[in-house]
Amino acid sequence: MLNRSALALFCLTGMLSTLTAQDSDSRYEVKLLTVDANEGIAAGDVDGDGKLDLVAGRNWYRGGDWAPRPLRNIADWNGYVESNGDYLFDVNGDGRLDVIAGSFKPTEIHWYENPGKEALRLGKHWPQHLLVDTGNTCNEGQLLQDIDGDGRPEWIVNSWLKDVPTVIWRLVDKPKQEADATTVGKKKGTVDAIYEMKPHQLGEKGNGHGLAVGDISGDGLADLLVGQGWYEQPSENAWGQPWKFHRDWDLHASLPMIVADLDQDGDGDLIFGKGHDYGLLWWQNQGADASGKISWKEHEIDRTYSQPHTLAWSDIDGDGESELITGKRYYGHNGGDPGGKEMPCLYYYDWDAKKQEFQRYTIEEGHVGCGLQIVTTDLNGDKKCDVAVAGKSGTYLLLAK
Repeated sequence: MLNRSALALFCLTGMLSTLTAQDSDSRYEVKLLTVDANEGIAAGDVDGDGKLDLVAGRNWYRGGDWAPRPLRNIADWNGYVESNGDYLFDVNGDGRLDVIAGSFKPTEIHWYENPGKEALRLGKHWPQHLLVDTGNTCNEGQLLQDIDGDGRPEWIVNSWLKDVPTVIWRLVDKPKQEADATTVGKKKGTVDAIYEMKPHQLGEKGNGHGLAVGDISGDGLADLLVGQGWYEQPSENAWGQPWKFHRDWDLHASLPMIVADLDQDGDGDLIFGKGHDYGLLWWQNQGADASGKISWKEHEIDRTYSQPHTLAWSDIDGDGESELITGKRYYGHNGGDPGGKEMPCLYYYDWDAKKQEFQRYTIEEGHVGCGLQIVTTDLNGDKKCDVAVAGKSGTYLLLAK
């Protein structure tokens, strides 16, 4: 007779066998790239061979063989790797993509210099440089996204604390004399940043768990959404004044949330997950009153799994329309959230504008969960949209068949 532990192991083995059999009929080929607790990932051609690669925490993965190659060292903190997002950007203007990375508790933002073809071939680490010390801790995550429409992205940091300032950091050109001076004494072969980060505080209070960029006011300008409400971008002089804050909600929402005109009535609706609970929802924009306060009608998308902490909005099935991609952030809060220890899962949802409802499709169940970012792009050149995620269930590449 099996004891309780043996019985649990037997059941788990049976479940995994069943999931593996189901996965064999999946529309995705699943590749496990590595196992660690890193939760950030991005795609770009880092070695200049014309193929997209992946960067994810401590490693980068060369397009084609997808073997892990060293990038940087990251400390562990409280059950997490001290990294909550990777972004690719040419910081020093040498034509190679570098990594800008955020972190949970440290206040510094570092960039990691792409060391070039030969150093990449030899598996050398990428030199670390300080971009700015923000002075702000308790960082839930960030976006590197163009919010003012000038073609250059801004660094937008979200705090899990509510009544703290919301700050956007702009990447601005360094004065030429300053940029030239910083290269003196540098190690041969390295090129210093040609940008610096300049802060703009949107408001003294109003932040909280959740972040999105999108036009919900309907004026054609991108607004900033956080856990406690949204900041309205001014019609002019955006970086010379505070932004009007609308305290229209109090959510513990995903990062990012998605702003999209789902009902096709000309204003922005809101899609979000409850980052540390059950619940994937969309809010239908009902318009604003005289004070600018927007009313919302809530619709449930899915409540069968917990921790839909990160979302993507991309055409994943090739029909010319964007789909919602999300899944379980595996072991967020170290398994302490509702449903935190249930199976990892990853899905996409097709939107039917006529019926005004989402239809769920499985990308993978049982093995692949989310971290804090989702990559959706053609990673192997077959003109199909692939998916890559990094989280506590591992870093995975899912190639569309």
